[in-house]
Amino acid sequence: MSVPFEDADLEDDAAPSARLVVALRREDSGERIDRLLAARLPELSRARIQALMRSGRVSAAGRTLEDPSAKINAGEGPGEIVVELPPPEPAGPIGQDIPLVVVHEDRDLIVIDKPAGLVVHPAAGHADGTLVNALIAHCGASLSGVGGVARPGIVHRLDKDTSGLMVAAKTDAAHRALSAQFADHGRTGPLVRRYLALVWSPPDRPRGVIDAPLGRSARNREKIAIRSDGREAITHWETLERYPAADAGLIACRLETGRTHQIRVHLASLGSPLVGDDVYGPGHRTKASRLSEEAGAALKALGRQALHAATLGFAHPRTGKAMLFESAPPPELERLLAALRDSRRDMA
Repeated sequence: MSVPFEDADLEDDAAPSARLVVALRREDSGERIDRLLAARLPELSRARIQALMRSGRVSAAGRTLEDPSAKINAGEGPGEIVVELPPPEPAGPIGQDIPLVVVHEDRDLIVIDKPAGLVVHPAAGHADGTLVNALIAHCGASLSGVGGVARPGIVHRLDKDTSGLMVAAKTDAAHRALSAQFADHGRTGPLVRRYLALVWSPPDRPRGVIDAPLGRSARNREKIAIRSDGREAITHWETLERYPAADAGLIACRLETGRTHQIRVHLASLGSPLVGDDVYGPGHRTKASRLSEEAGAALKALGRQALHAATLGFAHPRTGKAMLFESAPPPELERLLAALRDSRRDMA
């Protein structure tokens, strides 16, 4: 199991540390080092790990591990592998005048209602036009740089096609305090993250908890999968509405952890993938053909997975005051929900 750096969640994506430690198990014997590290450290791609190894930043027992294809030696017994992360590059993204829906702002932080389609921070394929670019333009030089130059102010993140509430830090002190709350998963504070998820084939029982560790899929590195050697991931869910005519339902999900694609993978594991999720629920595409004309048109207009970050709560990083924010589903999602409710009434 990896020893998490200060804010290691992928969705709780805050300040990177300079050092990651992966504890070895006897059953790891014979496993390729780069493959093992990629599975235990899903925040790093396998290509990134290979580059770190070749640059001499991966070691075990004081010995540098430079060959990504090398395997764990059974004779060495349990131990640990240390991955050293280089400091952020000095260059950073530029500010861009991208409209933001600001829910709250003070000298320490800003809460925004992110629209679907907006990438959170620059990455391959999205060098600009991101939320970070918008925040730099809006907040100016005050935006916290603790998160690294590629993602200043970012404490957690949402998928590109997920809408809803996010908080960003405007000072380094706020960044550290908020990051600690997200890393703690709300166990000792008022952190609340509640999502609305429209799913196909909602579970029969009204509520439940999914406790299933997540890591990069061994078959497809672009996907996340439930893995016994993955990182802890816990989702509490409750069914709010059912739409029998469409075999769909509206579910509220509360996160204990914030892993990449956590809700999408966890709900799919129940046989209830998100409506509109072509990555984790492509087998349910045929259900769309059975929707009413109005609901089908609304689903086509939505054009994404039906997931919305509706509630966000945390302790203010300076005052300690509990803060709670709510966001209604965006119009395109609300139209789909309204059409499904109409279909339910037609059945009555």
